[in-house]
Amino acid sequence: MTHEFKTLVETAIAWKKDNFKVVLATVVALDGSSYRRPGVRMLLNNRGFWKGAVSGGCVEKEVYRESERVFETGQPKMMTYDGRYRLGCEGVLYILLEFFNPSEAFNQAFFYGIKNRKPFKISSYYKKEEGEFQGMGSVVDLNATLFSMNADNFPKDERNQLTVFKQNMQPCFKLLIIGAEHDAVKLSQYGLLTGWEVTVVARTSELKSAEHFSGTRLIQLVVPEDITALNIDNQTAIVLMTHNFAIDLRYLVALKNSNPNYIGLLGATRRRDDLLSQLIEYCPNISDDFLDVIYGPAGIDIGSETPEEIALSIVSEILAVTRNRETYSLRKKSGKIHSKLK
Repeated sequence: MTHEFKTLVETAIAWKKDNFKVVLATVVALDGSSYRRPGVRMLLNNRGFWKGAVSGGCVEKEVYRESERVFETGQPKMMTYDGRYRLGCEGVLYILLEFFNPSEAFNQAFFYGIKNRKPFKISSYYKKEEGEFQGMGSVVDLNATLFSMNADNFPKDERNQLTVFKQNMQPCFKLLIIGAEHDAVKLSQYGLLTGWEVTVVARTSELKSAEHFSGTRLIQLVVPEDITALNIDNQTAIVLMTHNFAIDLRYLVALKNSNPNYIGLLGATRRRDDLLSQLIEYCPNISDDFLDVIYGPAGIDIGSETPEEIALSIVSEILAVTRNRETYSLRKKSGKIHSKLK
């Protein structure tokens, strides 16, 4: 959710420059089921526009109608949305609406943390009933410094009587694609669509250029050993797409002391086995934890054939690994990846 919150902060800054009033809506509690879980947010301005959504699209107009009171008074309020009778969703949403006017100090600290991949916390104080109550609002903890979502309103004493919804926000998820051929273009597009930060590492000899990777960070590395300078952490997935066995092996050796949560290898099962065999030969002390995050062939078994389908398969596997979900990974499959042509 960090990338969604980052987008809302960027949008709010742009709206404030145009002198718009801005309200932040946060789902802080849920009875039953709903399209999104607590912690999802949307941003609204007093000109009738909004960014993001707290549902699949059925709640947002009602949220805007309720937010008009906050535009007028600047005071936070709680609203509920009962989807059981209106939509058959079998859930009641509890949504905190608050004036969004963070300080310039917050903006600087927030984007410094985003750039340097620092986790942060958001605490939203609310009452689980409709109305306006003293002390409601959200606070962001950036490196042990607290910032209110509304710099003009930072009440403390009243919050002892309120419920608090807490979120631990991890760095934005990052997809690191090593290789810049046609299939890498498709994978980068799917990664961006998912909301990930996408970095593409290219060699000078590869065909695709910056215009093929709009929205991504494109880097040219002289040697694979330079990959360790790219700040790889446990919110990073890596996919090796060089289509060159020797170069893929060099990258694996260079990555051996890093901590990604996923490494995907293209190609057949036999190619994966050969890569891992030579990796262990070069690095006999390599950890089991590192080997466990290597997925080859990359992707889940959905019968992918085209570059777009293969990209969908890989993104799905990365999501499943990140969210601790079981799927039928291609690395579990023996024999050929593709079905026989009929």
